[in-house]
Amino acid sequence: MPPLRLISAFAAGLALCGVAQADAMRIGVAAPLTDASASLGRQVEAGAQAAAKARAEVEIETADDACTSEGGAAAARRFVEAKVRLVVGFLCTEAIEAALPILMDAAIPVITPGVRTDSLTDRRGKTGWPVYRLAPRADGERGAIATILTRLWRDQLFAIIDDGTIYGRELAESFRAAAQQAGRKPVFVDTYRPQLDNQIGLVGRLRKAGATHLFVGGDRDDIAVIARDAQRLGMPLVIAGGETLRSAPGDVPLKAGTLMIGLPEWAEIANPAVVESLGKAGIHPEGYVLPAYAAMEIAMAAASSGGTPAAALDSQEFRTALGTVRFDVKGDLTESPYRLFRFDGVKFVAVTDGE
Repeated sequence: MPPLRLISAFAAGLALCGVAQADAMRIGVAAPLTDASASLGRQVEAGAQAAAKARAEVEIETADDACTSEGGAAAARRFVEAKVRLVVGFLCTEAIEAALPILMDAAIPVITPGVRTDSLTDRRGKTGWPVYRLAPRADGERGAIATILTRLWRDQLFAIIDDGTIYGRELAESFRAAAQQAGRKPVFVDTYRPQLDNQIGLVGRLRKAGATHLFVGGDRDDIAVIARDAQRLGMPLVIAGGETLRSAPGDVPLKAGTLMIGLPEWAEIANPAVVESLGKAGIHPEGYVLPAYAAMEIAMAAASSGGTPAAALDSQEFRTALGTVRFDVKGDLTESPYRLFRFDGVKFVAVTDGE
């Protein structure tokens, strides 16, 4: 028979193991890890896991949501069975909408760095879904353009044009409506024919209207052509566009000074120490890596807040690798991540409204 002190030591060891397991903070990570979206899902997984490594007591439960409703529901059931406290992830609307009813019943909140569908949070009062969005809303770009340009061009003779697409028209109309509400009226409004080799006729009409500033609801190539033709006609014209200006350049180079309202490159605004640590771990901070990292930081803080994670997410402010984050009553960000940028001839550089 072993000595009593050895039995006692063994029992104490088992007790400590039990305490460690009880104190473990289990957080789910949902991402598409197979098929066409796997590369994006791996970014979510890598960012979330990298953030979790900073906390020894955190355990990660990863599930492939397959970017489908079936996959989302299966992932949710797995998280419930694993008794996770929160879930980070989801990039597809179908997957998260199938998962949320299951997770809601288990009182498990979700922080998504990728799903931008407006209705996800707009319906929160009706559905009760415990979802918090680190990603911008789908209408975030329209709202940012309207807010920033209405303020920036309050004393300018501005024109608004679009390429006739739903995307272009919505951007243009949002800006026009906001300007009108602020008591400002564009000197020229039109829908242009896109993908032409030149836009001399359009530029001529803009000059006749007296426009000095122009918002274009269209793509990068059209904006480049309009800017080139304005320069050829000796017409000083400040041009602004949306996120499409980050697309690959075409045959006509973009003119330096072109303004863009868009999202920042996350690695450029992130905590340098975090970016460095990711690099040392062999993780390139691209795509969803840093948003997922920040989402996991929020999840860990909410899980260790002392109250319920949902209560913390509803009321607290969180410091993350991407800055300070707070959610509104619907679960959206209280501050838009969209910013004003100016093209310097090589890249877009963040500027303040007054520059």
